[in-house]
Amino acid sequence: MKVLMLGWELPPYNSGGLGVACLNMAKALARRGAKIDFVLPYRAKHPVAEKFMDILHATDLAPMIDENGQYISMGAYSGCCVLCDGSRECEHAVSYGQGFVEATKKYAAYVDKLVRRRKIKPHVIHVHDWLTMEAGQRAKIATGAPLIVHVHATEFDRAGGQYGNPLIHEIEYYGLQMADRIIAVSQITKDIIVREYHIPADKVEVIHNSLDVEELARTTVETNNYVYAKELKKQGWTVVTSGGTRLTIQKGLMYMLEAAALALSRNPKILFLLGGDGEQRNQLIERAADFGISDRVIFTGFVRGARWRELYEVADIFVMSSVSEPFGITALEAAHYDNALLISKTSGAGEVLNNVMRFDYWDTRKLADEIVNVSLSPALRSELSDNVAREYMKFSWHDVAEKLLREYGKVAFVDEKSPSRLNMEICYA
Repeated sequence: MKVLMLGWELPPYNSGGLGVACLNMAKALARRGAKIDFVLPYRAKHPVAEKFMDILHATDLAPMIDENGQYISMGAYSGCCVLCDGSRECEHAVSYGQGFVEATKKYAAYVDKLVRRRKIKPHVIHVHDWLTMEAGQRAKIATGAPLIVHVHATEFDRAGGQYGNPLIHEIEYYGLQMADRIIAVSQITKDIIVREYHIPADKVEVIHNSLDVEELARTTVETNNYVYAKELKKQGWTVVTSGGTRLTIQKGLMYMLEAAALALSRNPKILFLLGGDGEQRNQLIERAADFGISDRVIFTGFVRGARWRELYEVADIFVMSSVSEPFGITALEAAHYDNALLISKTSGAGEVLNNVMRFDYWDTRKLADEIVNVSLSPALRSELSDNVAREYMKFSWHDVAEKLLREYGKVAFVDEKSPSRLNMEICYA
């Protein structure tokens, strides 16, 4: 099976969980015999991914990195990036435009030229989220191959349940309409696709994400935050983390801080570690100060690798407070590190994990009750963490790959002697 996969990022140049999911998914597919060409919007080395698939680049641009070493997704940065001295217009702005929508259109044009120039003839085209949907449509027209659209999040999710950007909705609508098959990472996501984009339910298959345990070796670098939290735990404190998340409206962290304040009024020996970065960072810091809990809440900033794993290592409780979370691989990661899990009812991970405590993202009193109850009851914490640990061990990216190959088989011609698919250029001329 020849797969042309279009993605916006891969580790180590990823700003969130999308790149991680793409990497593990592609690795599992390759192990089952798929030959994958993965097209990125930038040129860079990806030592892990290059072992099992061919990495193609739509441009010769280097990935953008900020002063903290964090990857800035192509199109997210307006004006000059840190690679420039500010005295000239940034080459990334010239090539990808200032903003995601313009960046995706130019990426689509680059992908179109790439597949035509190299005469790439895949059995299927597999794209991930709206960022690559237009490129997938162009590739479908150029090659005649069927289009698989994998939805990890919709604009409704990213906007925290609100409508969001109408331009992105338009891209998602046409991408989903042109797809031959659609993969949703949860039933929550499928319901949104069917309800909001008017897609027939039988066109959408739910395939939940999984976990690569090999990436979660228990190694730490013992940062100051880690050492501080460990010392507090020796004195009977409970550590609560949200893991390495993006500090955005989608994650519901404003509600979590309100719940934290309520919980601390009943049990002051709780420390909250919020890992990650995003546009809400300053607002969240101010909100913690307004609640008078700044000394109990640590914002670690962007973390990856060992610094990211040690957030789970030191935590007792993991909270996923998302307003809308299509899946949430971080919940599986936290389960691996023996955390007790508190998950909002609008998080897809709750569809596959039963031994968790659930709450409505807006119900800060219930979340506070759950945090306090688990923090004051070692037996409850142990029961939750032990039971969910047994659950997560059942998941495998190999099962995901098997389901994907089954979906590919519904629309793809894998016999090289079979007649080619209908020429899409004629259909859409």
